[in-house]
Amino acid sequence: MCQKLREELVGLDSADVSVVVFGSLARGEFTTGSDIDWTLLIDGSADPEHYNQARRAGEIIAGFARPPGAEGTFGNLAFSHEIIHQIGGQDDTNRNTTRRILLLLESRSIGRREAYDRVVTAVLSRYLQEDRGFRRSGKRPHVPRFLLNDFARYWRTMAVDFAYKQRSRLSKGWAIRNIKLRMSRKLLFASGMLSCFACHQDFAGRWAHVRCDKPTASPECVDCLRELLVHPPLEILAMALLHYSPRLDGAARKILQAYDEFTGMLSDEAQRKHLDELPPDQEEDRIFQRARELSHEFRDGLSELFFDEESGLADLTKAYGVF
Repeated sequence: MCQKLREELVGLDSADVSVVVFGSLARGEFTTGSDIDWTLLIDGSADPEHYNQARRAGEIIAGFARPPGAEGTFGNLAFSHEIIHQIGGQDDTNRNTTRRILLLLESRSIGRREAYDRVVTAVLSRYLQEDRGFRRSGKRPHVPRFLLNDFARYWRTMAVDFAYKQRSRLSKGWAIRNIKLRMSRKLLFASGMLSCFACHQDFAGRWAHVRCDKPTASPECVDCLRELLVHPPLEILAMALLHYSPRLDGAARKILQAYDEFTGMLSDEAQRKHLDELPPDQEEDRIFQRARELSHEFRDGLSELFFDEESGLADLTKAYGVF
């Protein structure tokens, strides 16, 4: 799919413009029923031609899959200034937060990636350079609290927005959004937490020779985090599970088997359609209940991982994920 899109979108990108996709396509979980969340990411001077480029990109992508959601977060232009500079405060809207966090956790550049790479690096630089605790942690890298707090904020925003969308859409599609929140959206948060914990635990094997005791976060710190986040969320989770194997093999089975069956349900056209059209008074539905059971297995496996005492993850989860 990405290769086909790349061929069709040739000429719509440049050194200052990248076509970026998010969601299931970026995670490597795209199915025939998936939509494609995308944006034309601009890191350069505004140009009236950008509007035409975005419109053309939308027409091309619409030929491959359903359009993005009606909220307008995707399927249009996004400028680097807001994404990089508006972190926190009243100007950091839900839309801007969503674009920034998903740019880090589940995005892929289709075609030229110069603009994409610059923006991702700049966002990570802001999180690390303005995190005094991270910079003063000494020679050993520590947990980037600024970044982790924004991952946590986005996870809670997704949970709150589920209720908002249920009301604004008159409960249409509530079942499939509910299961996605419990599975793929929760996976995003888990991978974000693990990426931050990896700075301290180094289960990905990237931080051994990196110093973080400089006045500003070194490029090496940014690069290490960037190299980890380039992996899809499920791969980051698998890295942690492999690092702590065989102790957490039971948790790994729960997590990966549940997620595998979940993606299988979404790739089954009949089951996906059934969940998408399920009325809100049908919570006892057999297919929905099976999906709900999978979400419980996934949750329990994540709890075993994050609250494992011997690995040290429990201490990090309590210190940074709770209080």
